[in-house]
Amino acid sequence: MATAAPAQSQANIAGTTQSSPPDPDEAKWRPLLGLACDLTVDLPLPDFRVADFLKLHSGSVISTRWRLTRDVPLRANGVLIAWVEFERSGTKLALRLTELA
Repeated sequence: MATAAPAQSQANIAGTTQSSPPDPDEAKWRPLLGLACDLTVDLPLPDFRVADFLKLHSGSVISTRWRLTRDVPLRANGVLIAWVEFERSGTKLALRLTELA
């Protein structure tokens, strides 16, 4: 005896359900969504030493050779994926995506 798979449904604002076809692009990427990756932001730090790193604390300012008007490269597992800019979000440093590579 064969049983049919349940259809995917999505609730709308009125509370009724509406059938929606699965997105083929989303299904294609689903197996990869849980994979871990290393994200890095590359900034040149002139004459930065381990001793300087050990002195860092909350609120420290580091001089870079990167111009303020340029976005910084964002890499996933060493591959350039986007350009970002720094942004303050409350007490945390955040990255705003500005352009995909």
